[in-house]
Amino acid sequence: MLVLSRRSNESIVIGGEVVVTVLEIRGDQVRLGIDAPRSVTVHREEVHAEIQRANQSAATVRSDDLGRLPRAPRPS
Repeated sequence: MLVLSRRSNESIVIGGEVVVTVLEIRGDQVRLGIDAPRSVTVHREEVHAEIQRANQSAATVRSDDLGRLPRAPRPS
């Protein structure tokens, strides 16, 4: 992990197109401003982890899922 020190109103640039700026430091909280292209998703870590869990759960097929699928109509 890269560790950087920044003061309020100072920024870092990631990949040439994402800018993270320290907006405010209050106690043990830091407010960050993030400028990123619309194609880059930005989430808090806990939200990202929940999205990953939900996607993994949705992509997992359980054996009882197959029994709930509708049967194809028989040719007449």
